[in-house]
Amino acid sequence: MESVVKGVQTTISQNLGGVAQKLAPADQQFSLEQVPDQSGKVAVVTGGSEGIGFGSSHTLLSKNISKLFIISLSKEIVDGAKKSIAGELGQEKAGRIHWIQCDLTDWKRVTEAAKEISDSTDRLDILINNAARGIMTYQLTDYGVEQHMALNLIGHATLTSHLMPLLKKTAEKGDKVRIVNLASNAHQNAPKDTKFESLDELNTDLGAMGQYGRSKLADLLYARYLARHLTPSHPNILANAVHPGIVKTRQSEELIHEPFPVAGYAMSTGMSPFKKSIFEGCVSSMFAATTTEKSGQYICPPAAIEPGSDMAQDEALGEQMMKLTSEIVQQKMNNVKDGCPMKFY
Repeated sequence: MESVVKGVQTTISQNLGGVAQKLAPADQQFSLEQVPDQSGKVAVVTGGSEGIGFGSSHTLLSKNISKLFIISLSKEIVDGAKKSIAGELGQEKAGRIHWIQCDLTDWKRVTEAAKEISDSTDRLDILINNAARGIMTYQLTDYGVEQHMALNLIGHATLTSHLMPLLKKTAEKGDKVRIVNLASNAHQNAPKDTKFESLDELNTDLGAMGQYGRSKLADLLYARYLARHLTPSHPNILANAVHPGIVKTRQSEELIHEPFPVAGYAMSTGMSPFKKSIFEGCVSSMFAATTTEKSGQYICPPAAIEPGSDMAQDEALGEQMMKLTSEIVQQKMNNVKDGCPMKFY
């Protein structure tokens, strides 16, 4: 009975906001106040101008990150984020933000964005692959690839690959470098027959929850893939995945009605009193980006290390997924030089 109670407390603390987080066991506690000083460091946060990404950006700036690259689409949203930072942390901190406009489903533009970053800094300590297509209906990109996978996995894998020389350069100086992928407990909604064997499989309409869940499974598998292949040869580079919990964002408040016009009100309205703020939602990201000393973890809030689903622990599935990722980008980009160098580690 005691174990059941602890299990319920852990689930509540990982997913809900407010006092719920205090239910986490002592060895799983972590707060934004514990984020160490980031002076001299450089970070990239995709989708860092709103939602959980803004929570991460704001926290890093409050902890004196020297330079912060935000990759996102909307100038209006970025301008609003900068104004908020200037009002709360001062104009000097806001001036540390460097915005790069980029659609992560446009892999050629991702390549250009990575070059802009590499040409603008001689180090990169933190890469938070935060941006995501949320729980939405089936659509294909201009490349003819399902949107969730094209953005949540392939766009970030392409970005990370192009930034890898800079990440390695920083790590070789003796500094810890941390890669963080935003996964989710929704990865458990990935179809049980997921194999990542072909583009046709990726382009099968699974419904909003199935597509989102599969892409979050992919984010978790990708972090563990990097931990297996990259960390052993570059022990100062850590790659981890995180679950943020149920957070009050544009996705959970507005966009959820795109796939679920009526049923979405259970999430947007019914769950509203229990959702985390964006700052509560970025706690696990901040632990992974600034504090953990291990690689290949799946970190749930505040700082609980969980195994994830059976598929999330399937190394062979992760290997096949990254093989397919390489094949798709090479095929769609006409040649590797114009796309991703496919040097994942």
